[in-house]
Amino acid sequence: MSFDDVAAPEPGTTYSAGAPMTMSIPVVANRGEARENIPDPLRDDVRYLGQSLGIILREAGGQELLDDVEKLRLLSIAAYGSDDNAGTAFADAIKLVDSFSVERAEQVARAFTAYFHLVNLAEEYHRVQQLLGQDSDNGGSSSELDSIEESIPVAYRQLAAEVGEEEARRRVTEMEFRPVLTAHPTEARRRSVSRAIKRITKLLESRDQLNPQGTALHEHNRHLLAEIDILWRTSPIRAVKPTPMDEVKAALNVFDEVLFGTFPDVYRRLDDFLLGEVAGWEKPVAPAFVRLGSWIGADRDGNPNVTADTTREVAALASVHALAAIEQHTKEVARKLTVSDEDTPPSEAVRALYNKLRLMAPNVGTEVASEVPGETHRAVLMMIVARLQATRTRNADLAYDNSEQLLRDLRIVQDSLVESGARRVAYGQLQRLIWQVETFGFHLAEHEFRQHSQVHGAALADIAAKGALSPDLDPMTVEVLDTFRTLGAVQKKFGEKAARRFIVSFTQDASHLAAVYELAEHAFPDAEDRPVIDAIPLFETFNDLENSVSILEQMLLMPQVQKRLAENGNRVEVMLGYSDSSKDVGPVAATLALNAAQSRIQKWAKDNGITLTLFHGRGGSLGRGGGPANRAILAQPPQTVDGRFKLTEQGEVILARYGDPTIASRHIEQVAAAILLAGAPSIEARNAAATEKYSELASALDAASREQFHRLVRAEGFAPWFAQVTPLDELGMLSLGSRPAKRGLSVNSLEDLRAIPWVFSWSQARINLAGWYGLGTALCDFALSRPDGLAILQDAFREWPLFNTLVDNVEMSLAKTDERVAERYLSLGDRPELAEQVMDELRLTREWVLKVTGDAWPLEHRPVLARAVGLRAPYIDALSLLQVRALRALRTQSDLTDADRSAWQHLLLLTVNGISAGLQNTG
Repeated sequence: MSFDDVAAPEPGTTYSAGAPMTMSIPVVANRGEARENIPDPLRDDVRYLGQSLGIILREAGGQELLDDVEKLRLLSIAAYGSDDNAGTAFADAIKLVDSFSVERAEQVARAFTAYFHLVNLAEEYHRVQQLLGQDSDNGGSSSELDSIEESIPVAYRQLAAEVGEEEARRRVTEMEFRPVLTAHPTEARRRSVSRAIKRITKLLESRDQLNPQGTALHEHNRHLLAEIDILWRTSPIRAVKPTPMDEVKAALNVFDEVLFGTFPDVYRRLDDFLLGEVAGWEKPVAPAFVRLGSWIGADRDGNPNVTADTTREVAALASVHALAAIEQHTKEVARKLTVSDEDTPPSEAVRALYNKLRLMAPNVGTEVASEVPGETHRAVLMMIVARLQATRTRNADLAYDNSEQLLRDLRIVQDSLVESGARRVAYGQLQRLIWQVETFGFHLAEHEFRQHSQVHGAALADIAAKGALSPDLDPMTVEVLDTFRTLGAVQKKFGEKAARRFIVSFTQDASHLAAVYELAEHAFPDAEDRPVIDAIPLFETFNDLENSVSILEQMLLMPQVQKRLAENGNRVEVMLGYSDSSKDVGPVAATLALNAAQSRIQKWAKDNGITLTLFHGRGGSLGRGGGPANRAILAQPPQTVDGRFKLTEQGEVILARYGDPTIASRHIEQVAAAILLAGAPSIEARNAAATEKYSELASALDAASREQFHRLVRAEGFAPWFAQVTPLDELGMLSLGSRPAKRGLSVNSLEDLRAIPWVFSWSQARINLAGWYGLGTALCDFALSRPDGLAILQDAFREWPLFNTLVDNVEMSLAKTDERVAERYLSLGDRPELAEQVMDELRLTREWVLKVTGDAWPLEHRPVLARAVGLRAPYIDALSLLQVRALRALRTQSDLTDADRSAWQHLLLLTVNGISAGLQNTG
């Protein structure tokens, strides 16, 4: 498995027995050209990993397995080409797949899946090296986004040049980035597989330090083979569905290993830039601008596995991790703070604090005094460690009540060090600790509650009929009330920052927000016991977005909302749903509707003196509002960001963006730079002018794309047909997450289906319909309706950021489609007219997107991204053919035994994992 630049083999080429296994990248016209520009170090590492996998395959399954894998590989490469042999090779690949037994097909599928994991880890490793500046001469950046123009310094300089240094500094200090981790089931990879990948990555990293001629290299190779053997032998499929506690533990692992240390590192780099040569000497000015949120274990919309008890347990576990991390870092700071009282005399405030802490824990105080005599600053920190340990273990006599008390103590120590002249000590690791406490507190992340408006309505109806204290209340009503009691308990135990937001899914009337406060009153009859709650509307469907402002107007009339506005300085949060709006009217109309709704909501907020935060419910995939977050920020309507950006981070996106410290740091800096730039007058003027200039185009695209989308999805019998031609039903068998994939037992309409499996199923079928459908018709209709139609579209692509981002994301979706493979899936259904409609729209969309962008093939203007897609595509095709074969057996062979059906289903689920790894996105 290597990146050898060899021509695509002739169909029928056989694998030479005994030769090391390679997965070479074919050089073919158009799509294949981008694969030529591969940095040599990356090429070498993938070749090394691929050859090692070949050894393992031969050892595990014999030469025959290796031969079968290689035959399918060679045919897939040839089929991916653009010459006359491609069609023959594709047909031969189908014949080969059809000749495999189920057992052999499983082995082959696992081989390709392992390959994708190895390629992905190699690419990520080299991206990290490039970001660290260790590989700057080896082929350039691994992403078009990794440009210096997207750094915080460049963004700040541009902003300061336009608004002045003082105003730019003010905006920096008030900047907010709020990523919210969710447990939406889109991560197909098992944690056992993720751990194996991490171990292999560490070996790849250490290999660069070894002497090629040394004996250590032999030991390294042995170790690597053992780890790849484990990866190969580890079942890709989870045996049981993860519980909400499993999901929160996975997220906490990211916090422990990456987030706790990475966020303050970003603040430090920002502070170094803002202060320049006096950084570390002057008081830091960079704010702790990231605040983490979490739906994991608190989002109960459609997830019966998230209960009140679950949320309490999750909040407690998160607090333990936050306190343990802060305690450990405080120990490290104390260990290094060996300044003597003689050279660095403590202030009176520090002496008073030390005496107070010794009185609180005399035994600890005596031990500390004897251990570090004459080092009062250090002694105070050691006493603080004791208080943190007591807080973590719930020792009420010594524990801190909240993180603000800890910050007060730390700042007393910091101020004393400054007064005594130890400024660099004060603003070094101690400042880093302060930033960490400011960011995470004792709660780690705000636990945001979410529930469907209909559930609240049913609970209120039940209470109205029976009374809130009735023992005959429906169990769901009891759970709803317990949810509010849990929010109160979490808030009381860990503070208001730990839990106060209650998001109402499918907010379609102001009464849906009023229900939150009414239910809280039933849960807490005594007003003094009631927690602080902010009811947040989530507008998801097209109609909801259209009606959003009128609902918000009614919301302002609620006494509970007026009280909160008086308390919080007129701050309001509104959430926008990307997934269901796209499933409702199609990706094009949804994008335009969301953009228009933001402008209307921003105007409403301005007219009412509201400080608005828009919460973007963006998924990882392009069909759910995914794509680069920084580009999305810069495409937002004027004044809708205003220094604050909040979005959901879910599924595979969490590990992709936050699984490595260097990549996480880069992501946060890109977002922060975009937040600053979005408020620059030039950017706001550009977006406003483009929106006005292309308003007629927006209306035309909206109407045509929506009509075309509805013509498909509202066709009689569409939903069952969709389930027939994609692995939708089988996806429900995957133990991806604790949340069910469907609202019912069958799919009779799109309302029965959640947005995630809608997108996931289309991506597995290599159609990606959720990301592009309707755009082709809309572009074609507009271009042909006027003489200069195409020129207008091309101008819009250059001048209108929203349209540019939309088309770029569609082009990415198209790059991951394959017409021949898609036709194989669509042939599984009994509605040829629907299949023809899909394929016609696919071809039309590709044709017109390329005309608009001027590309010869999808992603031509983004060569690095095109390379990443192109080098995997032939091998994804191989897995897709295996999946189609399994689907065909399950759909058409009514006489399958239970054992046979189980075997085919298992093969299909294996291919789902492999295709997900190859596409690098799921739902």
